[in-house]
Amino acid sequence: MNSDISLPSDRGNRFYQGVAATFLANALQAVNFLGDRFLRQSRDSLSAIEDLYRHSMDSAFSVNEAFLVTGAPHASAYYPRDFAWFYPDVLDPETIMDAQDAVRRARLLDKSVRLLLEAVRADVVTTTIVPAGRGRYLGVDYFSRPSDTLLGILAGLQQMISADQRAPSYLAMAQCAHAGRLLQAEYGDDLKRAILQLASELEPFDDGGTRYLLCDARGPRSAATDTRAERRRFVTNACVYTTFLWSVQLGILDENELKRRLGRDLAQYKEDLLRLFGKDGYIRHSLDGPKRPPVSAVALDFVGVHRGFWDMNDASERALFAATADLIIAEPRFRIPSTFHFLVSVDNPRNKLIHKIAAPAYQGRSSWPTFNVEFADRMLDYDDASSRANYRACAQGILKDIRTATELHGGYQELISEQGLKYRTWAYKGAVAHSWFPRFLSVWKRAYGTPLLKWND
Repeated sequence: MNSDISLPSDRGNRFYQGVAATFLANALQAVNFLGDRFLRQSRDSLSAIEDLYRHSMDSAFSVNEAFLVTGAPHASAYYPRDFAWFYPDVLDPETIMDAQDAVRRARLLDKSVRLLLEAVRADVVTTTIVPAGRGRYLGVDYFSRPSDTLLGILAGLQQMISADQRAPSYLAMAQCAHAGRLLQAEYGDDLKRAILQLASELEPFDDGGTRYLLCDARGPRSAATDTRAERRRFVTNACVYTTFLWSVQLGILDENELKRRLGRDLAQYKEDLLRLFGKDGYIRHSLDGPKRPPVSAVALDFVGVHRGFWDMNDASERALFAATADLIIAEPRFRIPSTFHFLVSVDNPRNKLIHKIAAPAYQGRSSWPTFNVEFADRMLDYDDASSRANYRACAQGILKDIRTATELHGGYQELISEQGLKYRTWAYKGAVAHSWFPRFLSVWKRAYGTPLLKWND
């Protein structure tokens, strides 16, 4: 395979949104789910972790793919958020099998990020992009407007730009970094416009006489667990803060310009969010609805994204993280029995009709292995910042149980049921989340000090 990463010319892509686009996107997605339900073929069983990984990488980064997706039944649609939540280590050299694998990953990431930036330029900033043939794409918001779409786009761009900064590197990584810098130069103004628009959408929220800024004070906003349909959620607002932070770090936005828009600097904005959501001594999942017992008021998605909201530099921030983590660890209802596999929450949230058919426990009584990996990684962040080993054993237990489940179920699962089985509903037969696998390997190396898999290139 040629190792050069060629930059595609303008292919005349068109993006649409609105009532008609939403109707068509929903129809296409229904066909996708039904096709998966009746046509998904079971493959030959593999059990060795190395064989499973090779198969996953060959599937996730096939040269025939047009966009980086998970392998789930809804994978024919594109989710910008995934580059922040689920694929932050696609280009980690220690997860890459050989130079050919590096080229495939770099090419696919470049194609994916470029398409998302074209959507931003077209002013289509939605949770989901559904391909509709011949360079036509439908932008649609599933359940609510996004809080983390721009975050995902920045994460993909950031990963490209820093591709050549980790050793050992491949030629494709240097080419990918160059392509990323060209993309930032070409689309930087479009990103700046969209991020400032996000800042202008923040709404005042008064609590105890103090005025805060939230992205979802009056209506829900989408994040990685968007179908919970709650307002005033920690995770959505943490996503917005991280979007602002990364835009400043990448040089897309000047912090003073953002400060004028927000009426406060980024440090104060983050401090306000911690004070508001952490006023009870732990991070509440949502301020919406009646006050609940602590263990029912927290959710696993508070761990956020890699190098995101939690930096653990401040003692009070570490205390809030530890208190929230300890609630989750100590509560049996948060775990698949006899494992370190943690569920999203202790109960099911409000369900819409579609989830009663397709995915009734999707955001509540099910385990997302990728959230567990991020939980382990935040635990390691805490231990490093505090110079203590409070959580390393738990982090290792999480990763060990994910490995066991991967080998048991024949691949890295998107979801696992609360009984520890493959996640299955009538319309959702279960999926192997191929492209989430590298992140697991990256955090495994951090937790154990040695890689789980070694490659001889």
